[in-house]
Amino acid sequence: MEEKTKGVKRIALLGAESTGKTTLARSLALRFQTIWVPEYARDYVNLNPGPVTLETIESISREQLSQENRAAANANNFLFCDTEFIVSKVWCMDLYSRSTPWIEEQIKNHKYDLYLLTSNDLTWVPDPARVNAQRRDYFFNWYKRELIEYNLPFEIINGRYELRLLNAIRAIEKHFGKQD
Repeated sequence: MEEKTKGVKRIALLGAESTGKTTLARSLALRFQTIWVPEYARDYVNLNPGPVTLETIESISREQLSQENRAAANANNFLFCDTEFIVSKVWCMDLYSRSTPWIEEQIKNHKYDLYLLTSNDLTWVPDPARVNAQRRDYFFNWYKRELIEYNLPFEIINGRYELRLLNAIRAIEKHFGKQD
C-alpha cells in the first residue's frame, strides 16, 4: 500500500465549526476526481454522547489516521482530509489545557502537503455536534497560530459557496501547478 500512496498529495482542511470544511472536501474530491476522508469525530460524537476525554480525542485521532491511510491507497493524485491533528491538539488544549504526546508527535511527523484553513465568513448552521458558535474567530486564530508555529504550508480559504471552492482550487494550483 505504501508504494501506491507515495505520489498522493494529502490536503488537510481545518477551521472553526460550520465553516464549510466537509462541503469543501467533498467538492474538491469531485473536482479533482479523487476521494476524501470525512471527519470521524462527527460520527463518533453523534453515536457516543457524553463527556469527551483526552483519551477519547486521541482514540478518535487514531481512527481518523487509520481511515486516511486506507483511503490514500485509492486516491487519485490528491487526498482531501476533512480534519487533521492540529484540530485534535486544539480541542485537547481547549478542554484540558494539555494535549497528548501521540497527537503532538503526529503534528510533527505526519505533515500534509497543504493545509486549507477555512475562514469564518459562512453563516453558522446549528447541528448537534457543534458547540462553539460564539468562538469561531477564537478557533480560527488559534489554528492559524499553530500552522505558523509549525511552519506548515497553508492557505486561508474564504468566499461563499462557489467562490470558496474556486479559491480552494486556486490555492491548490498555486502549490501544485495547474491540474487538468
